[in-house]
Amino acid sequence: MRHLLNITDLTFDEIKLVFELSQRQPSSLGCPLRSSEGTPIGAALIFEKPSNRTRHSMEIAVVELGGHPIYTRGEEVGLDTREPVEDVARIMSGYHGLIAARVFKHGIVERLARASSVPVINMLSDFSHPLQGLADALTMVQEFGSLSGKTVAYVGDYNNVARSLGEICVILGAHYRLACPEGYDASGDELQRISTLGSGSIEQSSRPQEIVAGAHAVHTDTWVSMGQEAEKAERLQIFGSYAVTTDLMSRADSQGIFMHCLPAYRGYEVSADVIDSSASRVIQQGHNRLHASRGVLAFMLGVSQ
Repeated sequence: MRHLLNITDLTFDEIKLVFELSQRQPSSLGCPLRSSEGTPIGAALIFEKPSNRTRHSMEIAVVELGGHPIYTRGEEVGLDTREPVEDVARIMSGYHGLIAARVFKHGIVERLARASSVPVINMLSDFSHPLQGLADALTMVQEFGSLSGKTVAYVGDYNNVARSLGEICVILGAHYRLACPEGYDASGDELQRISTLGSGSIEQSSRPQEIVAGAHAVHTDTWVSMGQEAEKAERLQIFGSYAVTTDLMSRADSQGIFMHCLPAYRGYEVSADVIDSSASRVIQQGHNRLHASRGVLAFMLGVSQ
């Protein structure tokens, strides 16, 4: 049995297989979430944090694979308040064919995985966002054919999105560049860890103009994520020079694309004339959340080529 808590739970070949499954018609994947008697198998979707793309993409992906998604708010299960994480995992394992969770603390999904007898998928934690990383890389592969040798720039806060994106880029052979303010950047140990994951490379600077130069894809994310609202004023001041504007994008490759995991705040981390331009792939990227989720679910449930 496999769990997906981080991008690094997948090998190079497995990521390629997930992408292949992602781009197949759902009808060709069979119904791995349907019993031999034809009954839909449940999928427990636990959301401590609210969601738009994650909820819709995962629920539809489960349905496309023959299953029945059950959306559950964090307060309904009360992880470690109403009952221990381990009890939730053991009980839900008896009801469902898989458990997926969108949580504040990464340790929660790790504990779910240790106690569960069915696959556990991390739909987001403070450390990692593997489903977003898969959708982002799938979008770039659709654009470029391969990430090998491509330059991918990320501008902003080194957060869960930046980490998962860096992991999958290096595994797939891309040159990953980070532009982050001091104090919001990746540690030396983190850069070293990611550099060993594959044939790609990783570098970091506090100067966005240098990092974006010649990039084939430029990524960013909100400067203030859920749970960081108290830091908003301070963060807006610190990140002010890290906005992706038309001037910054002009330094990228002439065919470079812009990407953002959404929700986006125009006038802050990205200007409207960038995110709404012909270079933007944010809608395709958002749609690929569904396809990547379906592909990874099919893989986790044993569907092969």
